[in-house]
Amino acid sequence: MPDAPPPPSRLPLDWIAASLRRQRTRAGLSLSELAKRAGIAKSTLSQLEAAGGNPSMETIWALAVALGVPFSALVEPPAPAVQVIRAGEGPTVHSEQSSYTATLLSASPPGARRDIYYVWLEPGTVRDSQPHIPGTVENIVVSAGRVKAGPEGEQAELGPGDFMAYRGDVPHSYEALAHGTTFVLVMQHI
Repeated sequence: MPDAPPPPSRLPLDWIAASLRRQRTRAGLSLSELAKRAGIAKSTLSQLEAAGGNPSMETIWALAVALGVPFSALVEPPAPAVQVIRAGEGPTVHSEQSSYTATLLSASPPGARRDIYYVWLEPGTVRDSQPHIPGTVENIVVSAGRVKAGPEGEQAELGPGDFMAYRGDVPHSYEALAHGTTFVLVMQHI
Protein backbone atom coordinates (compact mmCIF):
# COMPACT_ATOMS: atom_id res chain seq x y z
CA MET A 1 0.00 0.00 0.00
CA PRO A 2 1.58 3.34 -1.00
CA ASP A 3 2.19 5.93 1.67
CA ALA A 4 -0.32 8.76 1.75
CA PRO A 5 1.16 12.21 1.20
CA PRO A 6 0.95 14.63 4.11
CA PRO A 7 -2.18 16.76 4.16
CA PRO A 8 -1.98 20.25 2.69
CA SER A 9 -1.27 23.15 5.00
CA ARG A 10 -4.37 24.69 6.51
CA LEU A 11 -2.87 27.64 8.27
CA PRO A 12 -5.51 29.87 9.83
CA LEU A 13 -3.85 33.10 8.70
CA ASP A 14 -6.50 35.36 10.23
CA TRP A 15 -6.07 33.64 13.64
CA ILE A 16 -2.29 33.83 13.37
CA ALA A 17 -2.47 37.55 12.46
CA ALA A 18 -4.77 38.39 15.38
CA SER A 19 -2.72 36.27 17.80
CA LEU A 20 0.57 37.82 16.69
CA ARG A 21 -0.76 41.35 17.13
CA ARG A 22 -2.28 40.47 20.53
CA GLN A 23 0.86 38.72 21.82
CA ARG A 24 3.22 41.38 20.45
CA THR A 25 1.13 44.15 22.05
CA ARG A 26 0.97 42.20 25.34
CA ALA A 27 4.76 41.91 25.28
CA GLY A 28 5.14 45.64 24.48
CA LEU A 29 7.27 44.96 21.40
CA SER A 30 7.44 46.88 18.14
CA LEU A 31 7.36 45.05 14.81
CA SER A 32 11.07 45.74 14.43
CA GLU A 33 11.98 44.42 17.88
CA LEU A 34 9.94 41.21 17.55
CA ALA A 35 11.32 40.57 14.05
CA LYS A 36 14.86 41.05 15.36
CA ARG A 37 14.30 38.72 18.34
CA ALA A 38 12.74 36.05 16.11
CA GLY A 39 15.44 36.39 13.43
CA ILE A 40 12.98 37.17 10.64
CA ALA A 41 12.51 40.14 8.34
CA LYS A 42 10.30 42.97 9.59
CA SER A 43 8.43 42.82 6.25
CA THR A 44 7.66 39.12 6.87
CA LEU A 45 6.24 39.89 10.31
CA SER A 46 4.24 42.82 8.94
CA GLN A 47 2.81 40.57 6.22
CA LEU A 48 1.88 37.89 8.80
CA GLU A 49 0.12 40.45 11.00
CA ALA A 50 -1.87 41.47 7.91
CA ALA A 51 -2.94 37.80 7.43
CA GLY A 52 -0.73 37.39 4.38
CA GLY A 53 2.04 35.04 3.41
CA ASN A 54 2.50 31.34 4.08
CA PRO A 55 4.52 31.04 7.31
CA SER A 56 6.54 27.89 7.89
CA MET A 57 6.61 25.99 11.15
CA GLU A 58 10.08 27.40 11.81
CA THR A 59 8.86 31.00 11.43
CA ILE A 60 5.92 30.47 13.78
CA TRP A 61 8.14 28.69 16.35
CA ALA A 62 10.70 31.50 16.19
CA LEU A 63 7.96 34.07 16.83
CA ALA A 64 6.48 32.02 19.69
CA VAL A 65 9.88 31.67 21.37
CA ALA A 66 10.63 35.37 20.90
CA LEU A 67 7.24 36.19 22.48
CA GLY A 68 7.70 33.61 25.27
CA VAL A 69 4.43 31.83 24.44
CA PRO A 70 3.55 28.28 23.35
CA PHE A 71 3.36 27.66 19.60
CA SER A 72 -0.37 27.00 19.96
CA ALA A 73 -0.95 30.55 21.22
CA LEU A 74 -0.30 31.72 17.65
CA VAL A 75 -2.29 29.13 15.66
CA GLU A 76 -5.17 27.89 17.82
CA PRO A 77 -8.67 29.21 17.07
CA PRO A 78 -11.21 29.75 19.85
CA ALA A 79 -12.54 26.29 20.79
CA PRO A 80 -16.23 25.42 20.96
CA ALA A 81 -17.68 23.61 24.03
CA VAL A 82 -17.42 20.25 22.22
CA GLN A 83 -14.56 19.86 19.81
CA VAL A 84 -14.07 17.09 17.25
CA ILE A 85 -11.13 17.14 14.86
CA ARG A 86 -11.44 14.56 12.11
CA ALA A 87 -8.35 12.84 10.74
CA GLY A 88 -6.75 15.16 8.21
CA GLU A 89 -8.36 18.30 9.65
CA GLY A 90 -7.12 20.95 12.07
CA PRO A 91 -4.46 23.68 11.90
CA THR A 92 -1.55 21.99 10.12
CA VAL A 93 1.95 23.30 9.46
CA HIS A 94 4.88 21.85 7.56
CA SER A 95 8.59 22.16 8.17
CA GLU A 96 10.74 23.80 5.50
CA GLN A 97 13.73 21.71 6.57
CA SER A 98 12.32 18.17 6.77
CA SER A 99 9.32 15.97 6.00
CA TYR A 100 7.73 16.91 9.35
CA THR A 101 4.06 17.91 9.48
CA ALA A 102 2.17 18.69 12.71
CA THR A 103 -1.54 19.24 13.36
CA LEU A 104 -2.50 20.98 16.57
CA LEU A 105 -5.19 18.86 18.24
CA SER A 106 -5.56 20.71 21.53
CA ALA A 107 -4.00 23.86 22.91
CA SER A 108 -3.55 24.54 26.60
CA PRO A 109 -6.80 25.44 28.27
CA PRO A 110 -6.76 28.42 30.67
CA GLY A 111 -4.70 27.60 33.76
CA ALA A 112 -2.88 24.70 32.07
CA ARG A 113 0.13 24.77 29.83
CA ARG A 114 0.09 21.85 27.42
CA ASP A 115 -0.53 21.37 23.71
CA ILE A 116 -1.30 18.14 21.82
CA TYR A 117 -0.18 17.53 18.23
CA TYR A 118 -0.49 14.69 15.72
CA VAL A 119 2.76 14.47 13.73
CA TRP A 120 3.56 12.92 10.34
CA LEU A 121 7.21 12.31 9.53
CA GLU A 122 8.90 10.64 6.56
CA PRO A 123 12.46 9.26 6.26
CA GLY A 124 15.17 11.15 4.47
CA THR A 125 15.54 14.27 6.60
CA VAL A 126 15.97 15.10 10.26
CA ARG A 127 13.67 17.66 11.90
CA ASP A 128 16.06 19.61 14.12
CA SER A 129 14.14 21.62 16.69
CA GLN A 130 15.53 24.63 18.49
CA PRO A 131 14.83 24.98 22.23
CA HIS A 132 11.26 25.95 23.09
CA ILE A 133 10.31 28.24 25.97
CA PRO A 134 12.06 27.39 29.29
CA GLY A 135 10.50 24.51 31.22
CA THR A 136 9.05 22.77 28.15
CA VAL A 137 8.80 18.97 28.34
CA GLU A 138 7.87 16.90 25.28
CA ASN A 139 6.07 13.54 25.51
CA ILE A 140 5.63 11.36 22.43
CA VAL A 141 3.70 8.16 21.78
CA VAL A 142 4.39 6.47 18.44
CA SER A 143 1.30 5.28 16.58
CA ALA A 144 2.89 3.96 13.34
CA GLY A 145 6.36 3.46 11.89
CA ARG A 146 9.59 4.10 13.75
CA VAL A 147 11.18 7.35 14.93
CA LYS A 148 14.48 8.39 16.47
CA ALA A 149 13.80 11.34 18.79
CA GLY A 150 15.06 13.29 21.75
CA PRO A 151 17.66 15.82 22.87
CA GLU A 152 21.05 15.93 21.16
CA GLY A 153 23.12 12.95 22.30
CA GLU A 154 20.15 11.31 24.08
CA GLN A 155 17.95 10.22 21.17
CA ALA A 156 16.14 6.90 21.36
CA GLU A 157 14.53 4.73 18.69
CA LEU A 158 10.81 4.17 19.22
CA GLY A 159 8.18 1.98 17.58
CA PRO A 160 4.37 1.71 17.73
CA GLY A 161 3.11 2.09 21.30
CA ASP A 162 6.45 3.33 22.65
CA PHE A 163 6.47 6.45 24.86
CA MET A 164 9.26 8.95 25.54
CA ALA A 165 9.48 12.14 27.63
CA TYR A 166 12.35 14.63 27.41
CA ARG A 167 13.26 18.29 27.80
CA GLY A 168 12.02 20.43 24.94
CA ASP A 169 13.90 23.54 26.08
CA VAL A 170 17.17 22.16 24.68
CA PRO A 171 18.03 21.34 21.04
CA HIS A 172 16.27 18.12 20.02
CA SER A 173 15.33 16.26 16.85
CA TYR A 174 12.99 13.79 15.19
CA GLU A 175 13.95 11.39 12.41
CA ALA A 176 11.60 8.89 10.77
CA LEU A 177 13.15 5.45 10.36
CA ALA A 178 10.16 4.04 8.40
CA HIS A 179 7.67 5.41 5.88
CA GLY A 180 4.33 6.50 7.29
CA THR A 181 5.69 7.37 10.74
CA THR A 182 3.15 9.12 12.96
CA PHE A 183 3.10 10.00 16.63
CA VAL A 184 1.22 12.04 19.18
CA LEU A 185 3.26 14.83 20.74
CA VAL A 186 2.13 16.32 24.06
CA MET A 187 4.07 19.47 24.87
CA GLN A 188 3.98 20.62 28.49
CA HIS A 189 4.99 24.16 29.34
CA ILE A 190 5.92 24.08 33.00
